[in-house]
Amino acid sequence: MEKIRKITLSESEMPRQWYNIQADMPNKPMPPLNPATKQPIGPQDLAAVFPMELIKQEVSSERYIDIPDEVLDLYATFRPSPIFRAYNLEKALGTKSKIYYKYEGGNYSGSHKANTAIPQAYYNKMEGIKRITTETGAGQWGSAMSFACHHFGIELLVFMVKVSYDQKPGRKLLMNTYNAKVVASPSTMTAAGRRVLELDPDSPGSLGIAISEAMEVAIQDPYTKYSLGSVLNHVMLHQTIIGQEALLQMEKAGDYPDVVIGCFGGGSNFSGIAFPFLRERLLNGKNIRLLTVEPSSCPKLTKGKFMYDFGDSAGMTPLLPMYTLGHNFIPAKIHAGGLRYHGAGVLVSQLLKDGFIEARAKMQRECFEAGVLFARAEGILPAPESTYAIAGALDEARRADLEGVSKTILFNLSGHGHFDISAYEKYFENNLPDHEMTSMEVDEAIAKINIPG
Repeated sequence: MEKIRKITLSESEMPRQWYNIQADMPNKPMPPLNPATKQPIGPQDLAAVFPMELIKQEVSSERYIDIPDEVLDLYATFRPSPIFRAYNLEKALGTKSKIYYKYEGGNYSGSHKANTAIPQAYYNKMEGIKRITTETGAGQWGSAMSFACHHFGIELLVFMVKVSYDQKPGRKLLMNTYNAKVVASPSTMTAAGRRVLELDPDSPGSLGIAISEAMEVAIQDPYTKYSLGSVLNHVMLHQTIIGQEALLQMEKAGDYPDVVIGCFGGGSNFSGIAFPFLRERLLNGKNIRLLTVEPSSCPKLTKGKFMYDFGDSAGMTPLLPMYTLGHNFIPAKIHAGGLRYHGAGVLVSQLLKDGFIEARAKMQRECFEAGVLFARAEGILPAPESTYAIAGALDEARRADLEGVSKTILFNLSGHGHFDISAYEKYFENNLPDHEMTSMEVDEAIAKINIPG
């Protein structure tokens, strides 16, 4: 039998629609609330921050939403992305299981983030927006949005979490190359940033703080909108191009996964690969597990509380029903900066609550160990975030071998780690600390949640 390592699709086979999981969820997510009135918000409440087309997608229950032609044209410069059968990794493990990975690092940003950056910039352009503000953790999202905004003729201001700004200067320079302005967060540019710095001049920052800063700037100018790279429903929607391609590719391979895996920060890359497969489970009875892996230092899914909370530190967002560690929580300085977020997306939170997906937490060093093993076997240096998905895949293969069964495992390799080489240097120097939040620390973090009224 022919040994097929790379499963590709032609440009003509690229999906022309995004898939909306809200159409098929047995329990719809609870609505976002106005923090002052505690009443459900309407589209107009978000109009100061987002273009109306994205707001419509945020609340839509349509199963499929057409991808605009201009977005498809840019997608076609790097999509469809390949799926690889990880033969060398399987051999290194000595496993009987089959391991596949969908590689999202082959575009200008080096990660899956381009899948939503392009449509978000496009819809803002269609509304005549001149400037966008956003935040970025590790820099993948900022890089993706920088090029997309430049392509569509929009200025971009990026608040980059300070610890990552210092750890990853290459990402800042890439964003500058794509004509974006990058500011370390917390900054003195905003009231939200100045408040944080007054309390802690050496604050490492967090995604929650950076979101507050970006939103504050956007709200003050009618020609500026805000953009978010994960968490929100429309972001998850755009990322489903990944899973829809993967369904076609696995069919071409004559195979079907027993488990689909993604790392977890706010939920975008996991949702992107998992939601189309969850559709097959919900509508067609496919027997498939969906597993997401988060850091032990930021364990909102495995130890957090399901409740209404703010998406940012200053309390500028609507209240969202989600698993959270508290909007004031500052995660440890792990190198997977994209996973350092206090809350989980509304859709993933509801699906986890209902038992349709599984979550697991892992230590930083174990994940880097998995990433190095993967790089040596498969030749791709994974982003620190992606190493969590790799570690989850290795767990599944090893468990299957112990049980004497063979599984088909598919994970999303959400991006490459070329800008994260300093993190690997620390790993090789044995200078990469592990940190696990205790239940007491989680309780203390959640107790600090302060919601007016």
